[in-house]
Amino acid sequence: MKDVRHKVRRSQTIVPFGVGGIIDLRGESFVAEDTLGWAASAEAVEAPRLVAKLGVHGLRAAPAVPSGKAAHTTRSGPLYVRFPKWLFCPQCRNMLRWRPDYEVRNRQPTCRQCAGKVQLAPMRFIQVCRAGHMADIDWRRWAHSRSDDHAQRQCQVSRLRFVATPDSSGLEALRVRCAVCRASRSLAGLSRQNILGKSGFRCPGTHPWESESDEAEACEETPQAVQRGASNVYFPITHSAIDIPAPSGFSVDDEAAQAVINDKHWTMLMSADNGPMAPAYRTLIAISCGVDEDFVESLERRHAAETASVPFMGDADDDLSIAEWAAFSEPESAVDSETFSVRRTSLEVHDGDPVSMRELAARLSTVVVAHRIREVRALEGFSRYEPSSVEGEAGEGGRVVSVNTRARAQWLPAVETYGEGIFIAVDEERLRSWERIPSVHDRTLSIARNLEASFKVDWLRGKTGPALLPRFVMLHTLAHQFIRQLSYDSGYNAASLRERVYARSHTPGSGHPPQAGVFIYTAAGDTEGTLGGLVRQGQPPNLVETLIRLLESAQWCSQDPLCADSTGRSLANLNRAACHACTLLPETSCEIDNSLLDRTLLIGDGTVPGFFGDVVRAALEESAEAVDQS
Repeated sequence: MKDVRHKVRRSQTIVPFGVGGIIDLRGESFVAEDTLGWAASAEAVEAPRLVAKLGVHGLRAAPAVPSGKAAHTTRSGPLYVRFPKWLFCPQCRNMLRWRPDYEVRNRQPTCRQCAGKVQLAPMRFIQVCRAGHMADIDWRRWAHSRSDDHAQRQCQVSRLRFVATPDSSGLEALRVRCAVCRASRSLAGLSRQNILGKSGFRCPGTHPWESESDEAEACEETPQAVQRGASNVYFPITHSAIDIPAPSGFSVDDEAAQAVINDKHWTMLMSADNGPMAPAYRTLIAISCGVDEDFVESLERRHAAETASVPFMGDADDDLSIAEWAAFSEPESAVDSETFSVRRTSLEVHDGDPVSMRELAARLSTVVVAHRIREVRALEGFSRYEPSSVEGEAGEGGRVVSVNTRARAQWLPAVETYGEGIFIAVDEERLRSWERIPSVHDRTLSIARNLEASFKVDWLRGKTGPALLPRFVMLHTLAHQFIRQLSYDSGYNAASLRERVYARSHTPGSGHPPQAGVFIYTAAGDTEGTLGGLVRQGQPPNLVETLIRLLESAQWCSQDPLCADSTGRSLANLNRAACHACTLLPETSCEIDNSLLDRTLLIGDGTVPGFFGDVVRAALEESAEAVDQS
């Protein structure tokens, strides 16, 4: 018998098949339920800094099914429900609105009228709205919406057929037809904006996993018809943090507090919220960590106060980046642990080495290789049709829908990945001198103006800080070029690598140290793990060769001069000299949606000096000399 069980990797329960996301499997289409449908066996994920930032009690991961045990494991983890409900038979073309009572465990839906158990196919188009709702298009209403006959317009029968006519092509050739009154309408124009609103359709205010008995939300948004696999159906909102251990030199109480917060029962204590189980959890933690229950209770009160004072968005990203920047820029201050092990290294460039290498070494202040890191990613919610702004309903873009659609989320879905990475920091004095050059400042200012006019300004400000600095655009572009080059040199593909850019500005008087570095690390710990390729490339003499090659590659783009001379690219014109041919990365690799990129600030042009421009010129001269000598 054919195995039709459906399996999802644990990391995919966050992105791209997290709460509200659509997944296609073997000709079937499903959508992930909200967290109310998760099994009680979900595993706690420890990430105190991320929990405090998001203002929740804890994080949980879908339980993993042991290898080879899938056939003997009952359902655990997230629930996925069939969506869209409207299916059709590819053979007889009859349409059927699927109901939960039709489901047969581990069986695909089949046509009840055709011989041979023909598998039903889901309809291609669905409707979504900016409030985050998603539903089937009312195909009965669509079929009768263009009829002039009174009897046809009054027809309430839902016996429909999805037919293809040979007289035309494209969507015009596809029609939904009533099998009773013969009324029909083609799908021509269905993809146009507001076509459903003009035809009298309204948003039902529901999500696919809600039952008909659930109370629908009153929604005034106009529904939009989209293909179920379109990119604007689902915009997940995720947050991540690298597990940073306590700095060396912590007092005994600090170390004890870290042990308590990292205890496996801490998340359960936070979720108990002073309920009847709270004393039992305090006792377990106290025994496990060798501390008094009063000490555990004091930490509980402190955590509750800190969580209440953390805003929804804003300086929380700043808090995460500060701890990570301190650990990477001063690796001696971080204590090695099972989840974090870093070591300072160098380019090992000497006086007799080529000029390009010496110019590069003069611009880098710190090189660190991370043998072992742990990253936690959490899913906060999602939006549909348009990416959300930070302000949610009051702002532009789609409204943020929480992973718990019926109450305030007490915990969020999360996944932890393990990997390795390379961290490099640039010289602060040289960087500040470069940022003061008028042409550099003016070019960054033009990007900042586009940023202010973008609906993503609030979200991007959470990454760049209150002001967009030239260093952020330059270092972000460097990170992209670094990943592209490492995909050739390290053995990891580009989609398995991720970036973290440390270049945000700070509010005057905050006392936070300036940041100027990038961290490139593995992002797919459940597939490729830590193969050692990045650590090897981060050690001399490999790293200096990799960096010079990526800078040389950044000079050329197959779209030049259009790319190099661009005054605005990508969504909201947030990029300059950057396109898919030279700079952009897979969506999973970039932390800000391939925005705020510019090769010119990295390597320069005739009017704007790039931070690494002298390195590139020296490398070109050395290459020319080598050719002449040969």
